[in-house]
Amino acid sequence: MNVELAWLLICAALVIFMTPGLAFFYGGLVKSKSVVSMMMLSFGSIIVVAILYVLIGAGIASQVGSNSGWFAGNPVADFGLSSMAATEAPAEDDTSYGAVAGHAFLVAFCIITVALASGAVADRAKFWPWMLFGALFAICVVFPTFRWLWGMNAAGDFDGWLANDVFGFGASIDWAGGTVIHQSAGAAALALALVLGKRTGFSKELATSHNVPLVLIGTAILWFGWFGFNTGVHGENVNQSGLIFLNTLICPAAAALGWIVVEKFKMGKSTAVGAASGIVTGLVAITPSCASLTPVWAIVLGLVAGAICALAVELKFKLGYDDSLDVVGIHLVAGFIGCVWIGLFGTLGGAESLLSSGSGKLLGAQFLSSVTVIAYSFIVTFILAMLVEKIIGFRVNVEAETAGIDNVLHEEGYGIN
Repeated sequence: MNVELAWLLICAALVIFMTPGLAFFYGGLVKSKSVVSMMMLSFGSIIVVAILYVLIGAGIASQVGSNSGWFAGNPVADFGLSSMAATEAPAEDDTSYGAVAGHAFLVAFCIITVALASGAVADRAKFWPWMLFGALFAICVVFPTFRWLWGMNAAGDFDGWLANDVFGFGASIDWAGGTVIHQSAGAAALALALVLGKRTGFSKELATSHNVPLVLIGTAILWFGWFGFNTGVHGENVNQSGLIFLNTLICPAAAALGWIVVEKFKMGKSTAVGAASGIVTGLVAITPSCASLTPVWAIVLGLVAGAICALAVELKFKLGYDDSLDVVGIHLVAGFIGCVWIGLFGTLGGAESLLSSGSGKLLGAQFLSSVTVIAYSFIVTFILAMLVEKIIGFRVNVEAETAGIDNVLHEEGYGIN
């Protein structure tokens, strides 16, 4: 096995491991009587998206050749990846990796995009309707938007329109999915929160985490997996790859600092959940920009994103939408900041920002690509969630929510024999 292939498969495993880590993170944040249900939404995302990607998702997201299109590829052009199953192994001196391995890496990204959105419907979503929604969301939003960024042409080069030209502003930069993963999931979370409505007794007190150690365990797994998230597609040289790795460490650290400082000023104390939320915020913010920023600007990005997101999570109480686990306030906001930050301060990896060139073209491309994905994900998700709610019912009733959906939906959970 060559080094390129081995590293890609290791990174794919790390990214897949992030979704169970997300389950721990989300599971610790919710009430004790819905932790199993919350974690099942993440595991359900793995189940449904992994199967769908192999059957039709790969064709939609990255299929190449004459059947390609700017919006989506042909879902049945290579049904089940059957044409790749019998491909010959590369020669011993071949430093490339196979197409099947590339799909193994990409499907991990698709899985966590769907799982991230589940945080908006904690404590009140039914499992099987979520599975249906997850399938529809993957087909209609995740797979197509992945193509917009990472679709390939017949020569095997990345040819998604977001990575080439955005409304005449030139190519936008999104190294590992700050737009098509985090902003997309955040926009979907807002739509889901609006469709399902508020939890019974929606208030700041309701947001108390039932198991802080579980939150911290989940955060640790996410941070560990994120090194595979950002470095799986290697840089142009070893120094760029090292920079990506370093930025993935220091930006979350700075974001955690920014978050807990805001908490200290607001509440007179800093919390472990705040530190964990800050770490995730920094990971989201550095995802699109990890190859474009010097370490100093990565630290500044973390401080700014952590502080802003610590304030942004309060918007749900002022505006009245119940995004249970702050997917909007963290993933949408931090993803947007990270993408726009490249246009302002990116100086590496070909970024021609305001700082490096005095030109606002890249900033315009970053802004418009973000807004396009946010708008598309929100509108389509709202329609899909409404369809699921009207046809089979997405939300549990008040009695089940009050009794605890772990018991009602799964007959499992704390204190249930």
